[in-house]
Amino acid sequence: MGRTLRGHGGAVRVSVLAIATAAFLVGGLLTPAVAAPSDAARAELRGMIENVTSANARRYGATDSAGHSMDTAKVIQDSSGGYLAVYHTMLGDNRFHAFVATSTDLMNWTFAHDLGTGASQPTITQISTGGYVMAWEQDPNNHIAVRYYPDRAHLLSGSATKSYDAPRTLSSCAEGTPNIYSVTLTPDIDHSVIDIGGHYYANCDVDRQQRATLTNFSSWSTSAQSNFDNALLYWGVKGNIGDRDALTFRGYQLGLIEGQYTKNDFRSWRTFVYDYATGNADQTTIHTNGGSTAYANPSITTLKAPNGRTAVLVSLFLPSEGAAAGEAGQLLYYREYS
Repeated sequence: MGRTLRGHGGAVRVSVLAIATAAFLVGGLLTPAVAAPSDAARAELRGMIENVTSANARRYGATDSAGHSMDTAKVIQDSSGGYLAVYHTMLGDNRFHAFVATSTDLMNWTFAHDLGTGASQPTITQISTGGYVMAWEQDPNNHIAVRYYPDRAHLLSGSATKSYDAPRTLSSCAEGTPNIYSVTLTPDIDHSVIDIGGHYYANCDVDRQQRATLTNFSSWSTSAQSNFDNALLYWGVKGNIGDRDALTFRGYQLGLIEGQYTKNDFRSWRTFVYDYATGNADQTTIHTNGGSTAYANPSITTLKAPNGRTAVLVSLFLPSEGAAAGEAGQLLYYREYS
């Protein structure tokens, strides 16, 4: 949900568009563009995301073995076996803490370690060496923090061997909610390029999209992503445009992104499917068992389900303001496909 949501918010129902529409800025006006060949893949992915009730497995209000809420969870498959999740929860010190947990079935999670105080919206990826790169939003002076763990033992004990805290370059107020697009090693983490998405608090008023590069764990550059914003502005989003995640599906780079239709209205958070090649953004209408209406902080991962079949796992935060009874909090679900 970006900086201001912190894992809560939702209402108003939006219509589903079966045919994708692109949004581009032309002469200062947002104008629909011709749909691209990714239409079928986007429609298939959107259907998998929207139909929570037909998921192979689902869990509402997810918590770990220690009872921590798994807010804004990002789940990945671990090359050494099983699955990993990183997430945040607020503790008694009234600050967010980023946690890591393990699982063998994607629904039940064993708490492993507290990775940091004042850390929220964490994300993780495993790199070719078997190590892990994490990023999160760090307070105070909300900014993107990046950490490197060379192996599973270091990760599960919270022992990062490299740390980088990014300067704020686009907003004097806040930058955060990162996702990691890729990590390129040439040949190691000391000589690497890390591609990171995030938001910046534009004019200290609303969250907008940014994309950054961390080079050699020592040099940071970033730029605003107005085309990304335009894809949601086209649909009438007037509040924050915040958290996002990406995957390759049917040969296309697609992703999920949250948009808030009305500023400060947590009931108005919605999730969109986004095509990185064309700028198409599709609205979604997500169907839960109880009929929740607000969905935020999306993440998405392709992995092998516990039975070995290929699956897409979706993680969404359901703000209490738009959640049906028993559904508020973190929703995890996956759908197998061939």
